[in-house]
Amino acid sequence: MITTIRKRLTELTPARFPSNRPQASVLIALTDHDDPEVILTKRAATLSTHSGEIAFPGGKYDETDTDLLFTALREAHEEVGLLPSSVDVIGPLGQVLSKHGLQVTPWVGVVPKTVELVPNPGELDEVFSVPLSFFLADQRYSTDEIRFKGKSLYVPAWEYQGHIIWGLTAYMLVELLNEGCGADIPMKPRPEYAVRRFLRESEEQ
Repeated sequence: MITTIRKRLTELTPARFPSNRPQASVLIALTDHDDPEVILTKRAATLSTHSGEIAFPGGKYDETDTDLLFTALREAHEEVGLLPSSVDVIGPLGQVLSKHGLQVTPWVGVVPKTVELVPNPGELDEVFSVPLSFFLADQRYSTDEIRFKGKSLYVPAWEYQGHIIWGLTAYMLVELLNEGCGADIPMKPRPEYAVRRFLRESEEQ
């Protein structure tokens, strides 16, 4: 499956949205199992924002970062101890906009199935992985309606071993599944089109 994902994403032209918004990036790390697993984290309950939520390793761009890929790899190292040298980077997905106004670039990479990850206790309560086949089956927990700037966005949510995977993380997962695996998971409007519209409307105000 990794070979298919690599081929499809290499041919993808991901959406980009020029703006002056703060930048961030995340790493969507896939293990090299026959049925690849995606690495996810549970943010610490003590954090002031997004506490207890399921997310990819990642964070805000720092002025000392060389680029947004560096940001994603740096944050993954800080959060779960994943060495940048252990990541075989495939490439980016389309940018998305967080509810706090961050312009987020997801990067997809492959890591060894034997990789050992340890959550940073100051940032995370847990690090775990979920087989892509679980998401491809699309046995979703719910379909959430998210209101943003007067618009309705519809995005799947999944429950895996007590974890609810939803929101921006689910957005990015759906693009990975649709673009990288050839899935046809409906989500209207697609997040990249929604972001483009919201950015345009915001900048016109």
